[in-house]
Amino acid sequence: MAENRKKVLIACDSPRTLLDFRGKLIEELIKKNEVFVYTPKISQQHVQEKLKNLGVTVFENHLNGSNVSILSDLTYMIQLYKVIRKLRPDIFFPYTFKPVIYGTIIAKLCGIDCITPMLTGLGYNFTDNGSKKSIVSLITKTLLKFSLMENRRVRIIFQNRDDYNKLIESGIIGIKHQAFVVNGSGVDLGHYDYSEPETTNISFLMISRLINAKGVNEFFEAAKTIRSKYPDIKFRLIGSFDDNIDSINKELYFKIQSGDTLEYIGQVDDVRPYIKNSSIVVLPSYYGEGVPRCILEGMAMGRAIITSDSVGCRETVNVSPSCTNGFLVPVKNIPALASKMEHYINNTRDIISYGINGRKFAKEKFDVNLVNAEMLKIMNVG
Repeated sequence: MAENRKKVLIACDSPRTLLDFRGKLIEELIKKNEVFVYTPKISQQHVQEKLKNLGVTVFENHLNGSNVSILSDLTYMIQLYKVIRKLRPDIFFPYTFKPVIYGTIIAKLCGIDCITPMLTGLGYNFTDNGSKKSIVSLITKTLLKFSLMENRRVRIIFQNRDDYNKLIESGIIGIKHQAFVVNGSGVDLGHYDYSEPETTNISFLMISRLINAKGVNEFFEAAKTIRSKYPDIKFRLIGSFDDNIDSINKELYFKIQSGDTLEYIGQVDDVRPYIKNSSIVVLPSYYGEGVPRCILEGMAMGRAIITSDSVGCRETVNVSPSCTNGFLVPVKNIPALASKMEHYINNTRDIISYGINGRKFAKEKFDVNLVNAEMLKIMNVG
């Protein structure tokens, strides 16, 4: 059977996502195939060791996925071209914008048989939000359209139908493109165990990079509103503050760091202890999510949620009245967000019941094993 093993090359823009978002998929792929990853330098030792133990071959680069740098991007493309020419993979699987755009172009040039770019969200690129971002967005859209030009070897993967429709409306892809929609990255229900949430000492948790698009300011302001009325309620924020075109401003960052309104924890390797110690998980994201992983993690652990009625986020709330697991609020609407927070404070039984419903919903729709089965079919691998 060894001769039937295929070579699968995965390209990403952050090594943290390799295990957090693609770990179970890699485990499935490695059973019957050779797996290689092309990733920015891996600094986390446990990620290096896990990939090595799985038998994954790693090629590192110096890409900064969040910044605009012509020299860095050209270097990335040249190095990727050399890797693809050396490996001659049967399947090339890039995800996130830069690997999708540059990788798909190069894979086409190299004649790779099966190219499966996955868009994990469209982000600010499809929202007019300032002149600098508009220019970057225009360039991104142009490059994306060029890279995704119809080709029988390209099978595009989306994590929600809104993103697919948006690219159709924008003229970036057409109805003849081979396109597939899966339910996000999925969540490992065995890794994220259910635990009953605390309803006496209520706390709200947000897990997100500190960028505007995630609604960090809205969470901060809603927390301030709630604490003025309920000073014992706790708010926690997990996530990194790094150099990104959409990072929150320094003034807000310093307010968050002060600890007067919420507890800022920073970046962590394992969110489970923090979810376990929370009552409700919140993500007031504006736009551009595939399906937000942090919400799925909260649902898997039995946490009620509050998120925005925006692309990707709305997928995570069960609209059935008898099985609801949380609330959708309008984007950038701080009073609405605070109102739903107050609902949980005054209706603590919903914290429990919505959390149970969320775990059930995650099992039915977002189980990583179901998602990965679809992914393997799209990639034409066993």
